[in-house]
Amino acid sequence: MDSMTVSRAAWRKSSRSGQNGNCVEVADLSAKIGLRDSKAPERGHLSLTSDMWAALVAEVRDGRFDLS
Repeated sequence: MDSMTVSRAAWRKSSRSGQNGNCVEVADLSAKIGLRDSKAPERGHLSLTSDMWAALVAEVRDGRFDLS
């Protein structure tokens, strides 16, 4: 993924992000979906294929990552 694509991406916060600053941002990176921590965007991002993104969303909806 070229850095120009990432720097120009329209990053948006998840509608499920907490009010306490624990936010996740996502962006359309052409052929991939970008995922990063909004508190530290300079630390990089994950690039997921659409299939990987769909699988992650399904597992989140199923409560697999609910650690509270």
